[in-house]
Amino acid sequence: MNTRMLKQNMLASFTGLAFFLICCGTVYAAEPNDPFYTKQTYLQRIHMSEAWDISRGNTGMIVAIVDTGVQLSHPNLKGNLVKGVNLLDPSLPPEDDNGHGTNVAGIIGALGNNDRGTTGILWNAKMMPIKALKADGSGDEQMLGEAIRYAVDHGARIVVLSLGLNKYSAYLSDIVKYAEEKDVLLVAATGNEGNRVKYPAAYPTVLAVGGVGVDDRVHSKSNTGLEIDVVAPWNVFTTAMNDSYEEKDGTSMAAPQVAAAAALAWGLRPDLKAYQIRQWIRQTADDLGTKGWEEATGYGLLRVDRLLKEPYVDDMYEPNQRKDQAKTISVSKKITASLEGGGDVDWYALDAPYDGTINLTFDMDPKQTVNVQHTDASGVLTTKSAQNGQTIPFKVTKGRNYVQLQLKDRSYEGAVPYQLTTFFEIYRDPFEDNDKQYKAYVLPSRTQTIKGTFHQYHDVDWFEFPVEQSGSLKLTLSVDTARMDPVLLVQRKGEKSVIIDNGDDGETETYEIPKVFPGSYYFRVSNVKEYENPIVGEYTLRIEYNAKLIDPNEPNDRSYQATFMSLNTPYNGLLDRVGDVDWFQFRVDEESYIKISVKDIPSPVSIYMTLYDGTLKSMANSMNAAYEDRQMLSGRFGPGTYYVKLTANRAFDNQLYQLQVDAKPLTGGYTDIREHWAAQSILTLTGKRIIDGYDDYTFQPDRAITRAEATAVLSRAFNLSKQRAVSYSDLPSSHWAYDYIARAAQANIIDGYPDRTFAPDQPVTRMEMTAMLARSMNKTGKLRGQLPFTDIDENYWGAGLLKQMKAEGLIGGYSDGTFRPDQQATRAEFVRLLAEALS
Repeated sequence: MNTRMLKQNMLASFTGLAFFLICCGTVYAAEPNDPFYTKQTYLQRIHMSEAWDISRGNTGMIVAIVDTGVQLSHPNLKGNLVKGVNLLDPSLPPEDDNGHGTNVAGIIGALGNNDRGTTGILWNAKMMPIKALKADGSGDEQMLGEAIRYAVDHGARIVVLSLGLNKYSAYLSDIVKYAEEKDVLLVAATGNEGNRVKYPAAYPTVLAVGGVGVDDRVHSKSNTGLEIDVVAPWNVFTTAMNDSYEEKDGTSMAAPQVAAAAALAWGLRPDLKAYQIRQWIRQTADDLGTKGWEEATGYGLLRVDRLLKEPYVDDMYEPNQRKDQAKTISVSKKITASLEGGGDVDWYALDAPYDGTINLTFDMDPKQTVNVQHTDASGVLTTKSAQNGQTIPFKVTKGRNYVQLQLKDRSYEGAVPYQLTTFFEIYRDPFEDNDKQYKAYVLPSRTQTIKGTFHQYHDVDWFEFPVEQSGSLKLTLSVDTARMDPVLLVQRKGEKSVIIDNGDDGETETYEIPKVFPGSYYFRVSNVKEYENPIVGEYTLRIEYNAKLIDPNEPNDRSYQATFMSLNTPYNGLLDRVGDVDWFQFRVDEESYIKISVKDIPSPVSIYMTLYDGTLKSMANSMNAAYEDRQMLSGRFGPGTYYVKLTANRAFDNQLYQLQVDAKPLTGGYTDIREHWAAQSILTLTGKRIIDGYDDYTFQPDRAITRAEATAVLSRAFNLSKQRAVSYSDLPSSHWAYDYIARAAQANIIDGYPDRTFAPDQPVTRMEMTAMLARSMNKTGKLRGQLPFTDIDENYWGAGLLKQMKAEGLIGGYSDGTFRPDQQATRAEFVRLLAEALS
């Protein structure tokens, strides 16, 4: 089957287990009398028996099935079918010629409790069959888009899409938006390749459903990733062609379970919108791993009983008032929540899979503005504001990021519901701009591995590889997502090119040239033509070049022959004979943090690196493991000349190693405060041992300061020595800041929260920073006097402290007259304020 086309997993494996469900000693009467019901064990796992006590069907709305059609005469289906369409041949009925659509229909709405065959989740339903796939299960995006639009335009409220493709489509994206605008819920399978979520499940407003095995663990073939919402059982027993029944599996069988559950819920709450039904299903899912959303299982396993019993809430993420309560959400999905007035704060955690950009778009009251504070995985703090319909981007590094949301109008007392759409864009690779052959990025002439991205529309990457000596060349192009179908072009300058595209979506391409000659070779890495959209994923190009190389630094076998190195500049070399030694020297003119790295070490060679001072006294040494291709020495170096000696456990001449000495001048022991506006304050308090930095010789002045860090600094600054025992649920006595917090608590500088937590890693706001310092100085604030800042009123809890601290010249605001009390305080701001107070 062509994997560039829409397709489904048609494999079947199932073990039937009869069951009964007892609660409080009573057997539920809602269990149907259908003879094959005992084989439908997946219904027990999503708690249908309890759910049927509340609702057993919905004939008030149409559920459209976009698939291979349905066996229209199936005795257990025909009573729940309404008129559909065959888009492949409109003159014919939407009759199933594959079986997949009939499987899906039985899960949703096989007639229940009719003493025949199986039962659907909906005993009574209105299912609209739309045939958009061929007999082999294939189709295209154009037909899929037409099918969705037909369903929307002909009264369907829910559309089931147990199909998928790897490529993003602007056309299909517009169709999905059209369905959302018409208040139609789309439910789609994530796919069955053990890879990334397929489209249309991957679009922000489509409810994406993965599959779990009988152990409630994600099935190894179930696609996972950034866009998954919930999971449902992978294995089912359902209706089949020729009036029969069969075992089936896949996310294609999981998605209709969620669609049917949505129909039951919508029947109970017809006043809700599609986005609210989507959120309600997330809200009531069972966590299967880490609490909250995760990219393996989304929000968890479908629980139909909870869906029908638990009321819909406007904000399922509460409580998330603090950073330590932040709820994890996807970086590429649409969610619904609410800010309950100007004092409410919503914290979210987002895990960026790569470096890149997270875009946030808000749908909310046009009269309101939301302030967004973003804390990058590296600790950098950025603040922006957004209004209805506005998209704001934040640069992110791979790892956990946080966003804090709060209304700009702090005095507003009403609730402000909002929809937040997150969209992730991958980083621009370091080889850009190389989209044309004449812009080809020139690579070093050696064996190497490079990573790149397709970060923009029609992105292709050209590389030039200069061959200096005859040898052999092998290229291996791999990708980390099936959303890429990599294509490799190879061309020797002036000769005809060769295109390598033997694999399919997500598969590796290889090409070997047994004999290469001196000259330039060009490589072009691209996606197949129809996959020209930006893609969240990386490709890896492995270049293996075998040639007799020459060490450009020889002779350097003695210390007096050492090659002089410029700082922050790479040097290549070889250890190509037994007993070969390579000496290098470098000079440091001022105290600096130095990193000496050796990389591109060929496997299984181990290089032994020794560092000497100017008198050739040994200072340190390092050696890489046999299958590691790099090693490093680092530390604080004073001015002077230093030597590096390299030896190897075996000679090699097929690949050049790379040696580099990186230097960052130190200011007061830090690499990142020189010329910073708070540098003098940082140096002053560092000299007094009130503050310190991190192990990598950074201070990170623009990083948000936490409650634990701020408390520790104040405890040292004011020489607090008395302490009282404190007991917070999130602060063990082994915590590094426990003693500082105990002393600050004794001095009434800081205390915990009503829920008996301290939240040591919670960022401190500018107002909290001011209050902590004021209490340290025994200042209680004053009631009289003019308000010092435009964004503070008399009712604000810290108004008195701000008046006193401003009057005494201890604090200042921004040029626009604001103080921004709820904005996170940075380490630099805290240190500057404290330094001025102490002086």
